[in-house]
Amino acid sequence: MSAHPDAVSSAHDHGAKGHQEVAPGEIAVGVVIGRGSEYFDFFVYGIASALVFPKVFFPFVEPLQATLYSFALFALAFVVRPLGTTAAFAIQRRWSRGTKLTVALFLLGTATAGIAFLPGYAAIGATSIVLLALFRVLQGLALGGSWDGLPSLLALNAPKQRRGWYAMLGQLGAPVGFIVAASLFAYLISSLSAKDFYDWGWRYPFYAAFAINVVALFARLRLVVAREYQDKMGQHELEPVPVGELLREKGRHVLIGAFAPLASFALFHIVTIFPLSWILLHADQPIVGFLWIQVLGGFIAIGGVLASGVIADRYGRIATLGGLALAIAMFSGFAPTLLGGGALAQDAFVLIGFLLLGLSYGQASGALTRNFGSRYRYTGAAFTTDLAWLIGAAFAPLVALWLCANFGLAYLGAYLLSGAISTLVALLIHHRIRQVGANA
Repeated sequence: MSAHPDAVSSAHDHGAKGHQEVAPGEIAVGVVIGRGSEYFDFFVYGIASALVFPKVFFPFVEPLQATLYSFALFALAFVVRPLGTTAAFAIQRRWSRGTKLTVALFLLGTATAGIAFLPGYAAIGATSIVLLALFRVLQGLALGGSWDGLPSLLALNAPKQRRGWYAMLGQLGAPVGFIVAASLFAYLISSLSAKDFYDWGWRYPFYAAFAINVVALFARLRLVVAREYQDKMGQHELEPVPVGELLREKGRHVLIGAFAPLASFALFHIVTIFPLSWILLHADQPIVGFLWIQVLGGFIAIGGVLASGVIADRYGRIATLGGLALAIAMFSGFAPTLLGGGALAQDAFVLIGFLLLGLSYGQASGALTRNFGSRYRYTGAAFTTDLAWLIGAAFAPLVALWLCANFGLAYLGAYLLSGAISTLVALLIHHRIRQVGANA
C-alpha cells in the first residue's frame, strides 16, 4: 500500500528540516575536539623547544644561546601560518572543506611523526637542524590549513544571551592540551635517567600527538562533511573569499581584530613556555616540580576559561576583554619580582598568570568577527587569528628570554604591558568606529 501524499510530504519536510537544524552543543563537541588535539600537538613542541631541543639539536653552543636558537625555530610555524591558511582556502574552493582538513591534518601528523624519528645533532650534524626547521614549517602550514569554521558556526548558532559561554568552549582546548603535554613530559623526566630521556624518552609525546591527530581527523571529518553542517555553513556564507578582496574591503577590521587579543596572546607563552627555559637556566627549582605546578595552573586556567563565559554573558565580551587587559597590565608590574624570587614566588607567578590567561583567553577568539559581516566572516576570522598569533605570541619566548637574560626581568613586565596596551587601543578604535557608523 502506498503512503498518503500528505504523509510523504510531511516526512520529506521533516527530513529537510532535520538536515538544517544543528544544535550548538553538537558544534561545540567538534570545536573542543579540534582545538584540544591541535593544542596538545602545539604544546608538545613548545615544551620540547625549552627542555629538549637545546641539548639535542644545539649542543655546540652554551645553554642560553641554544635555547634562543630553539625558540627561533619555534616561531617559524607562526610566520608561515598565514601562508598555510591561504593555500588551504584555495584547496577548499577547488575541492571541498573535507579535502582541505584532511590535507592539513595529514601534514600536521606527518611533520609531528617526522620530529619523533629525527636524529639529533650528534648523529647527523647540522642536517638535523635543517630538518627540524622544515618539520616546524610544515606544522605551521598545517595549523593554518586546519581552520574548519566551526567556531564561527558555533557563534552564529549560539543563543544571543549565551554567546560568551559558547565562545569560550573552543578555548578550553588550550589548557587541556597543555595539561596533558606537561604531565607527559613531567612523568617521562621523573621516570627516566637524563641519558635515556634525551636519547629517546622525549620522542614519546610526539608519537602520542601523532596518534591523537589521527583520531581527531576522523572525529572532525565526521562533523564537517555531514550534510546538515554543510547546509548550515552555506546558510551563513561561511566559505572562503580571496585574501586580496578581504584585505581590500575589511583590512582595518583585520588589523583591529589581530591586536584586540594581544594582552592574552602575549601572556600565553610567558606563563607556559618561557618560564620553563628561565627556571632551567637561572633558577634552582627542579624542573619536574615546576612542570607539575604548571599542570595545576592549567586546571586553574580551565576554571578561568569557564568563568569568562559567565562574565562575558553578563557584561559583554568586549568589556570582558578590556577589563582583563587592565588586569594583565597590573600583573605586569609585579610579575618580574615574582619570577625573580624563590620557588614560592615563582609558583605564584605561574598560578596567577594561568588564572589571568584563562579569564582573558576564554574570550580572545572572535570577539570582533561580526565586523566582517556574513561574506568575510569565515576568512576574516582565520586571518585575524593568524596575525594575532604572529604579532603577539610567535616570538614571545625568544624575545622575553633574550631581553631578560641581557637586561633583566623588568623587561618581562614591559613585554606584558605592551600586549595589554595593544588590546586596549584596539578596543578603543573599535568602539570609535562603531560610534561613527551609528551616527552616520
